[in-house]
Amino acid sequence: MTTTPEEFFAKGLVEQSPPSPPISLDIPQNPSGSSEGRHHIPDNMMLPHISRMLFEDDNIDDNLSDDPALLKVQQPFAQILSCPPFGANIRNMEGSNDLLQDGCCEETAHDLVLSKSSEVVQAFLKGMEDANSLLPKDNLVDSIVTKSTCHSGAKKRYNIDDHHEEARTSKAIMTMKEAENNSANDIIDEMMLHAYQTCIRGMDKLCVTMENKNRKCSGRKTSRDDVVDICTLLISCAEAVAGNDHMRARELLKKIKKHASETGNATQRLAQSFTKGLEARLVGARGQIPQSLIIGRPSYVDFLEAYNLYFTACCFNRVAFIFSIMTIMKSMVGKNRLHIVDYGMHFGFQWAGLLRLLATREGGVPEVKITAIGPPKHKSYPAERIEEIGCRLRKCANKFGLPPFKFHTVMKKWEDVSIKDLNIDIDEVLVVNDLFNFSSLMDESVFFDDPSPRDIVLNNIKKMKPDVFIQGILNCSYGSSFLSRFRETMFYHMALFDILDATIPRESKSRLVLEQFVLGSCAVNAIAFEGVDLVEHPEKYRQWRARNQRVGLRQLPLKSRIIEVVKDEVMKHHHKDFFISEDGQWLLQGWMGRVLFAHSTWVAEDSDSR
Repeated sequence: MTTTPEEFFAKGLVEQSPPSPPISLDIPQNPSGSSEGRHHIPDNMMLPHISRMLFEDDNIDDNLSDDPALLKVQQPFAQILSCPPFGANIRNMEGSNDLLQDGCCEETAHDLVLSKSSEVVQAFLKGMEDANSLLPKDNLVDSIVTKSTCHSGAKKRYNIDDHHEEARTSKAIMTMKEAENNSANDIIDEMMLHAYQTCIRGMDKLCVTMENKNRKCSGRKTSRDDVVDICTLLISCAEAVAGNDHMRARELLKKIKKHASETGNATQRLAQSFTKGLEARLVGARGQIPQSLIIGRPSYVDFLEAYNLYFTACCFNRVAFIFSIMTIMKSMVGKNRLHIVDYGMHFGFQWAGLLRLLATREGGVPEVKITAIGPPKHKSYPAERIEEIGCRLRKCANKFGLPPFKFHTVMKKWEDVSIKDLNIDIDEVLVVNDLFNFSSLMDESVFFDDPSPRDIVLNNIKKMKPDVFIQGILNCSYGSSFLSRFRETMFYHMALFDILDATIPRESKSRLVLEQFVLGSCAVNAIAFEGVDLVEHPEKYRQWRARNQRVGLRQLPLKSRIIEVVKDEVMKHHHKDFFISEDGQWLLQGWMGRVLFAHSTWVAEDSDSR
């Protein structure tokens, strides 16, 4: 498993605030005065091109205009321009008589009109290629054009057309962006202010939809695709890739693709994503997905809608939010100042819910300060994006009637964030929060003699001496080889795809975004890349417990009330195959017996000295 849906949305969607993908339009350029490509000019541009060649400004050299060779070249074109309009082709051109009347060479134009000939008219009617054949092959006309300027009226008209086209295109793009931003803002505001009600309504709708689908499909026979063991084929293909048996790997990929489908059942959809990872590894991807495997990126609004659907259908993030909020509320009993240090802030939805509760708690309204630590790869996640979240949280605080709300950002490598960056006051409750982010830290340093980056971060948290460190982790372990990582990634993702198949209709567009662009991208990264190119390096909760204790953190016991609340919420509102359990003071979440996420609370061993 490479990353959680929560983190991926933060990197791809918030990045896209524009979060939307760039809109590019091919804007046709209006003709210029250049003579380049004159032998292949489109028909509707022929007469303006000829006009620019024939009619020049007054300041052209008189000797040049009297050149017999030039006059000989000009005569057939003048006859064409002076002909009365015939048929649709001439009506579609720029009016050459208008150009003659507007031009500064009035006398010359009059002479040219008198000399028109029926032969040239008939040549013109044969087609524009005949006119094209009349263009001189030597450089005489080129030298004339380079010394001349376009006819003033025509030049002005083309400049105006070009300006209008750019204005229309710019206005269309701005309108599209404004509409998308408005839709995105509506979704975020709804989740900020009414996340619980929105989730409950969404779950009720999904339950009704899935019940209807299940009734319709109850008598359906098992298809051939359901019989094929796609997971076994995927593992066999991975073994062939690991053994550099490319011929067998490609044969297996062809067989897998026959049963893979992004609109099929959970296993078929999983295969659709995993074949891309195997193909990328076969072609020797080095930190970059081959262009042939890249498909169009969904819009920012599509990602937000997909996140909203994930939040509704799966209990994982909601349970994580409840666990964090109840832990903080317990720590704030009898206290009036709160400081939250949030590693890898995403949308901040849980903090909006916390602000609402703090505003209505007994014992007075506290002062609240949040310090957002940017993601480890913050170049693709600028501080301005996190500040936008801060602005939304300030609006929520004002709406709920909290005292002045403080929000700060720290954009550093997580290993470099220390207590001096946080402006901690002695009388405030300090809460450090990580929700599924620390697995993105390298488990070991690139340099063998240096300490592990995640050990450095945990040690810095210990030095902060927080009142509570709230940790949420992905319960997954890649092992030390490609095959072990492939198997673990496949089984982990199989559980997630199965959850979506059990809770969301197959024709859902947002489900497709979740599976193919969020979970699928994570799987491709885990399968195709190695070393520093891997986005995630997850560990199971027992490994994290040993690591935390090694750096000097002490685990706190779980609160029985919190366990009761989250169990009740999952049982009442979510699918029966979700489960909540506990082990070694960890709150565990999973699906059909497989633990997928885990949560715990910690303090420094010497926390009493703070």
